[in-house]
Amino acid sequence: MSNLNEMVKKVRKLQLRAAIAKTNLRDLAEGLPVKWTEIEEVAEKTHAAYAELDGAKRELATMKKLG
Repeated sequence: MSNLNEMVKKVRKLQLRAAIAKTNLRDLAEGLPVKWTEIEEVAEKTHAAYAELDGAKRELATMKKLG
């Protein structure tokens, strides 16, 4: 059960990271055209955060099915 608990904690941390990234992207979009040069960097960070979160959620779901 320890691995399952660790994965739940990891998913929660990643959810927070993804939410912060989403907020940063939204804030940047609201402030356009100022800082338009940062769009790609902020979008890539947001994409990476959500991709990692998705992978962790899938892994957690698999762990729950097997356990």
